[in-house]
Amino acid sequence: MKTLFISLIIICFTAAVYAQQGAKADDALLLEYYQNQRFADAADYLKKMYPEPVTDARTLASLAYSSQMAGRLPDAEAYFGRIFSADTTNTSVIFSLGNIMARRGDNVKALFYFKKILLKDSTNFSVYKQMGSMSLNAGNVTDALKYDEKANRIDPAEPGVAYDLSSFYINNKQYNRADTIIATALKADSGNLLLLQSKVQVDYHLEKYAETVLECNKLIGYGDLQSQVINTLGTSLYKLKDYKNCINTFKLLEQSNMATEISYYCTAMSYKALGNQPMAISYFEKAIKEAISNNVNSYYGEMADSYSQVHQVKNAVATYQKSLLYGELPLTYYDIASLYDVQLKNKALALQYYKKYVKSDPPGDQKAYLIYSKRRIGELSR
Repeated sequence: MKTLFISLIIICFTAAVYAQQGAKADDALLLEYYQNQRFADAADYLKKMYPEPVTDARTLASLAYSSQMAGRLPDAEAYFGRIFSADTTNTSVIFSLGNIMARRGDNVKALFYFKKILLKDSTNFSVYKQMGSMSLNAGNVTDALKYDEKANRIDPAEPGVAYDLSSFYINNKQYNRADTIIATALKADSGNLLLLQSKVQVDYHLEKYAETVLECNKLIGYGDLQSQVINTLGTSLYKLKDYKNCINTFKLLEQSNMATEISYYCTAMSYKALGNQPMAISYFEKAIKEAISNNVNSYYGEMADSYSQVHQVKNAVATYQKSLLYGELPLTYYDIASLYDVQLKNKALALQYYKKYVKSDPPGDQKAYLIYSKRRIGELSR
């Protein structure tokens, strides 16, 4: 915001120039446009006041700035380009051209302009930051890291670069390096939520669980109730053997239907540690259910059918029975009954599974199987 107001002052000053025809822009009107973010109106007004050909550098700068802020990037590039042609040493113009080309996706030209600045000023933080962001967006992690590291050395308190750089270190499990970066930036901006989120990840992986709890609670105090924050808080409380608070924390996820295998497991272990075995068993069951895909029973069913088609009947029966462990499908009972009845000639087990099929309340599209099963139950019961 401070930069914007400085720019406004400069633009309003530079706009107060005479064109070749002696016209003069209304500074108050321009200021109103800028303050109300009406940059397109400002650009149109300046074009009206200073018709082509415009040769004055300050007027071109006003037109370029207004066009850039209005998102008219081709116009902005053209205006800045005319200034650059007249003065190839103007750093602010070169930087603007680099930003415009980056926004238009022309990284080659953007880098060309940014590197020109670095030839004059190898400690330009803004250029390194922009080049790091461009490289990251282009998927060039190596260059992004190089530029972010240089930017961070110049200004270690700047949160954006600190966050990007620490994220790279975290992803590569270089937690101590990430911690150094984040800790420095947090001293300058202790309420930065992105930095706090990174700090939580770092401290958790460094097994600083007490610090992690404090940081998670700070994030929650700021209104950050993301499941990742709650999960990390609950798991850290479990590691600290604060079982009651662990249970209460993970209940927040249950209430939001965002519970996970880990949250159920930690809750179960907490109840177990507190001696409440019935609740421990209940949550272990939830953890097991969450850990297993809902499709496992179908996978086993299809595998069993394949065994059946190659006449490996015993393997087919065993695999169908495994599928029942992960979810009961009525047709699975029928398939087992049929194998025992027709292939294995085990009438007792066939009768047992036909009865289970009938009791499973099969859907309407299995009416033919249901009728047949009831008939076979009568025949096998004689």
